[in-house]
Amino acid sequence: MRAFTQHTGLVALMDRSNVDTDQIIPKQFLKRIERTGFGEFLFFDWRYHDDGSENADFELNLPRYQGASILVTRRNFGCGSSREHAPWALEQYGLRVIIASSFADIFFNNCFKNGMLPIRLEEDVIEDLFQRVEASEGHQFTVDLESCTITDGAGLRIEFDVDDFRRHCLMNGLDDIALTLEQEDKITAYETARGIG
Repeated sequence: MRAFTQHTGLVALMDRSNVDTDQIIPKQFLKRIERTGFGEFLFFDWRYHDDGSENADFELNLPRYQGASILVTRRNFGCGSSREHAPWALEQYGLRVIIASSFADIFFNNCFKNGMLPIRLEEDVIEDLFQRVEASEGHQFTVDLESCTITDGAGLRIEFDVDDFRRHCLMNGLDDIALTLEQEDKITAYETARGIG
């Protein structure tokens, strides 16, 4: 998993509430046996028309948001089924940070396990971010996990909260397997003492 300490990137806005995992990565793409290649199918039903042509009205298809790596959206992002494919698709599309007033719990947890930082902020703060980004094409944020702040080049400074353990894991690029491997010496000693392996 990629470590996350500080990220500066273009901000995209998605003015939608209750964005569910079935829209983030539709069910027909869950048959893949690989863990890669999901980014191209992100928001597939919104990004493309039935004939396969690009939907020019969809937020992430707008020219001003091409290459965005930070998404600001509304409440209850990632609701619906618990599929881990949703954060895979978002991360493989190029998003590193998602900012919303609330997230579905399982989706929220899965983001951390896949190297993305979900940030919860109050709705009035989200509204201010929307206004800032809408008023300034090419708007960028710097998200610093060490200081737990969001800044921009126009005087913005917002503090956010992250659980200490999740923060440690993200900053050190530790997924569940890597966390377990940190205890490899103890595991080996345990197995040796019991004649295992």
